[in-house]
Amino acid sequence: MRLATLKTDAPDGRLIIISPDATAYAEAPVPTLQAALDDWAAAEPVLRAVTLFPHRLDLRALAAPLPRAWQWLDASVYPSHGALMDKALGITPFKPDWPLMYQGVSDTFHAPLAEVPMADPALGIDFEGEFGIITDAVPMGTNAADARRHIRLLVQINDWSLRALAGPEMKSGFGWVQAKPPCGMAPFAVTPDELGDAWQDCQLAAHLQVHWNDVLFGDAFGAAMAYGFDALVAHAARTRNLVAGTVIGSGTVSNENYREVGSSCIAERRGIEIVDTGAAQTGFMRYGDRVRMEARLADGRAPFGVLEQTVVRP
Repeated sequence: MRLATLKTDAPDGRLIIISPDATAYAEAPVPTLQAALDDWAAAEPVLRAVTLFPHRLDLRALAAPLPRAWQWLDASVYPSHGALMDKALGITPFKPDWPLMYQGVSDTFHAPLAEVPMADPALGIDFEGEFGIITDAVPMGTNAADARRHIRLLVQINDWSLRALAGPEMKSGFGWVQAKPPCGMAPFAVTPDELGDAWQDCQLAAHLQVHWNDVLFGDAFGAAMAYGFDALVAHAARTRNLVAGTVIGSGTVSNENYREVGSSCIAERRGIEIVDTGAAQTGFMRYGDRVRMEARLADGRAPFGVLEQTVVRP
């Protein structure tokens, strides 16, 4: 099952159910995705019972599947990305025995075809291609095995970053605020069964194709995580309950052979250049630049649809 949200005057939009060929939709018998997640046990069978899709789908009419969330937690679980950035920046790595994770801004997720305002290109505007999950309510202390049943939907995310602000904020000891503006989200949220064999050990076996201004930038494979999403849910719930509608991200999708497959963010490309030549050569994004992200399964399907966003002046 694939779900999406129509833009309306209301901040949470209107929940819709997408046809199998992604050309049509039906209005859901539940008003919003958040309402469905609040009582997923009751909502899911009602949503799955919809089989007629009378309305033609216009991707421009879509908001993010979850236009705002109670909580957004982002991890960094691709070892190749972390090791490269540590080497490029000359950082002695901190290697905890738990997943790295921070809490970001959740009151806005940009629409899949949005123009995204950024304060100043001098701040180092960067995209980050990620996969994510959305949970129902998760009790405090839930272990990884039990966490699997709380993963209700998967999403594809563009975690926007301002790199010039990231270093100073991290060194402050209080973490990111200004360096992490709102994320973008691809048009469709999908249930795990929609992915078939591509959903393996709570990881997504899909290639994330990233184009920057129509040029292929990366094609990394998603199933290379040091921790699956089940472990990320358990980590987040160690000392608190997670509300229904909590979004958890994987961090930048990255592979060990990044020189061959490319990268899901500019910072990684710059890190490769620093390691190889001693200096970064690739600049960050400017006003008018576009980034396009699309996850592809082995059978060619694109379960989340296309996310294509343009950087604009405020």
